[in-house]
Amino acid sequence: MSLCLAAGALVVALGRGEVTLSWRHSVQKTLWEEVWQATPAGPEIVEARIEGSGAGMDPPDGARLVDGFWRWRPTLPPLKEVVMRRSGATADWRICLAGQCRPMGDYLPDDADPVTLKICN
Repeated sequence: MSLCLAAGALVVALGRGEVTLSWRHSVQKTLWEEVWQATPAGPEIVEARIEGSGAGMDPPDGARLVDGFWRWRPTLPPLKEVVMRRSGATADWRICLAGQCRPMGDYLPDDADPVTLKICN
């Protein structure tokens, strides 16, 4: 079981293992990352982490500061899909696989919007 990026009819398999979605907040310019894994019920978040706080991005109670990031495990059930928008007003999403990060534009056209992270069929 693996995760895919999808935009319209375009589908890109990301392979097995965890996928990290990474982006910078449009106002604070703070890095936010979420680690997702494939489950039979859909993508499930394993960890969220943020460099700092502000503009509605405060880490929740119980988050711990490790290596410059506030880290926690959100209590969300698996989702059918994770929807990402690409407004062009901020830097593009980054997709990290096995510690290697690349912009979403390396996987899908720059004008692909919205993009979903979902289980590959």
